[in-house]
Amino acid sequence: MSQNESYIQSLFAQRLGGDQFGKDTTIYKFEKIKRAKRAALKANPDKELFDMGVGEPDEMAYPGVIEVLQKEAAKPENRGYTDNGIQEFKEAAVNYMDKVFGVKGLNPDIHVNHTIGSKPGLAMFPAIYIDPGDVVLMTVPGYPVMGTHASFLGGEVVNLPLLKENKFLPDLKSIDPKILERTKILYLNYPNNPTGATATREFFEEVVEFAQKNKIVVIQDAAYAALTYNGKPLSFLSVPGAMEVGVEFHSLSKAYNMTGWRIAFIVGNELVVKGFAHVKDNVDSGQFAAIQKAGVYALDHPEITREILEKYRRRLTLMVDVLNSVGFNATLPGGSFFLYVKAPKGIEGGEEFNTAEDFSQFLIKKMLISTVPWDNAGNYVRFSATFAAKDTTDETRIMQEIKNRLSSVKFVF
Repeated sequence: MSQNESYIQSLFAQRLGGDQFGKDTTIYKFEKIKRAKRAALKANPDKELFDMGVGEPDEMAYPGVIEVLQKEAAKPENRGYTDNGIQEFKEAAVNYMDKVFGVKGLNPDIHVNHTIGSKPGLAMFPAIYIDPGDVVLMTVPGYPVMGTHASFLGGEVVNLPLLKENKFLPDLKSIDPKILERTKILYLNYPNNPTGATATREFFEEVVEFAQKNKIVVIQDAAYAALTYNGKPLSFLSVPGAMEVGVEFHSLSKAYNMTGWRIAFIVGNELVVKGFAHVKDNVDSGQFAAIQKAGVYALDHPEITREILEKYRRRLTLMVDVLNSVGFNATLPGGSFFLYVKAPKGIEGGEEFNTAEDFSQFLIKKMLISTVPWDNAGNYVRFSATFAAKDTTDETRIMQEIKNRLSSVKFVF
């Protein structure tokens, strides 16, 4: 430690880098994207930047949801801590699982608990099971929060690549048996962020058998579960045996335009939910009751999600058509609001792209089109259907302008 450096620098936990915390000069991809967007706008002040990398809904929650919040926020009985949640929300979650996914036999008193958004729930989860040396299986590319917190606790994260040739499903048969001996948690996320892939019932049946054989707890992150384009949405818990091995996290953020409201729920195995409630009791004191009651209204009106879904289907179809017209190989995803496409290798007679990040930076700087790159399992970029647009006419205008910009070069794949 230098003479002018605070002793506090030497006290950081090794999980954050110890005395080197804050000194890493590596710039992470989302910060690179932000910087590139600022630079592109400064260099092109009269040109519109299209942000196709947004990972959250572009519209507000529906009026009925907002009205319930306004009404309930004014009631004195809603002012206190809710701890592990209000009964009405738990009952609404159980009814929702039955009505939307056909999952029956759930008991609101033992099979469900609310969380202040899925992210904190996933962050808390490893504390239930992970001791130093235990393994968490995580699919990549994907949402890393659970793995990050497992590592904080001394656990080991083993990544399972999601490859196109395997329909973006993890190859459970390829996992080293010695790894499985130490594995306690398998994390899944379907419909998947960023690939947009959906799981099949046959895959979930394989997961149940795999978990039972290896004595593993399954976490299915179902944040996009209701946003599916091919038939009835599929819940992991609808598969025989799933309740014996795991739980799902459901979020109102994506399906109900309630991202900032921070309301979700865990549902499934009684003992897992009980363990989660114990950890949660020592982390937070529950979400504001008025927000939970607004969540009840949302869960009671799944037709809201169906309306939102049609908007995303329309936009994704436009995106697929535009990208394919300039040489990409894009197909409508099975679910989510993401389009995951192979990044080109370069431009004919021009730049080469060694990574998806290279391509993403090129799009921002040269064409003012922002995407999110993924280089974990092949070089791909993620486009999102949640780009800002005033109406359907504006959607068409934006996609036509993106087509014009992309058509100005010839991509090499």
